[in-house]
Amino acid sequence: MKYIDLHVHSTASDGSLTPEEVVQLAVESELSAFALTDHDTLAGIKRAQEAAKLVTEQGNQVEVIPGTEISAAYDKKDIHILGLFVDPDNPILSEELGNARLERDRRNEKMASNLQKAGVDITVEKMRETGGDAVLTRAHFAKFMVEHGYVKTNQDAFTKYLNSDSPYYVPREYLKPEEAIKLIHQAGGLAILAHPLLYKYSLEGVEKLVAYLVDFDLDGLEAIYSSNMGFDEGRLRHIANKYNLAITGGSDFHGAAKPNIKLGVGKGNIRVPYSILEDLEDRLKKKKCK
Repeated sequence: MKYIDLHVHSTASDGSLTPEEVVQLAVESELSAFALTDHDTLAGIKRAQEAAKLVTEQGNQVEVIPGTEISAAYDKKDIHILGLFVDPDNPILSEELGNARLERDRRNEKMASNLQKAGVDITVEKMRETGGDAVLTRAHFAKFMVEHGYVKTNQDAFTKYLNSDSPYYVPREYLKPEEAIKLIHQAGGLAILAHPLLYKYSLEGVEKLVAYLVDFDLDGLEAIYSSNMGFDEGRLRHIANKYNLAITGGSDFHGAAKPNIKLGVGKGNIRVPYSILEDLEDRLKKKKCK
């Protein structure tokens, strides 16, 4: 049976592996396809696709699905919309993601200033020494603080300094979710609500969010996910069926940034069959024929 992973990050945002290294790991993990879905950027997609061509020439084969993960604001929360099958050259999506990165940069400067007042010798420039041109996220702050001995683990950094209740936290200005969905559609992709249960809503709250997004032509739900427990997947599948939404699944792989999550299997509890990718491709074809 062939397997896939439709939620993967690289050094283009807050993952620890380059796009090329992710491709190689996907081959080693015997995945047939994966979606590169870096935060608010398309920068790693062509590199991953070129690497996939090289491994094909070497006798292996893995398909790279072009994607991104867009942050959006809903009910005073940060929710994420995955764009799958997007055109990495689409000028409208590229421009808006560029604006989102500028907003991240603004927030990062303010947060670094707050942390300096707390005794942490951190600047955006210092994080860039190891992060390069990647989209800097709170994961980069956590990594810096671990490496420089301010905290022992990434989780400690989030608990003490980086969570939204911390006095050092700075909120971002986000797109509305309907704007994110529209951008993804303009770039030829499918819009998927990522990890619906991470937003700490009740099941009724999740369905309320889904119903709201369906009015703006949401295409699917990420029902298979690393942190799922018990009947979580079944509950999300039920909601997806009720609203005629596609199912997707992904690990949310970040490499060393989230060491307990492995490519293709998450925490060891997921396997996403290739048939899900085929269903998504069929939905996309029908959508374009309308």
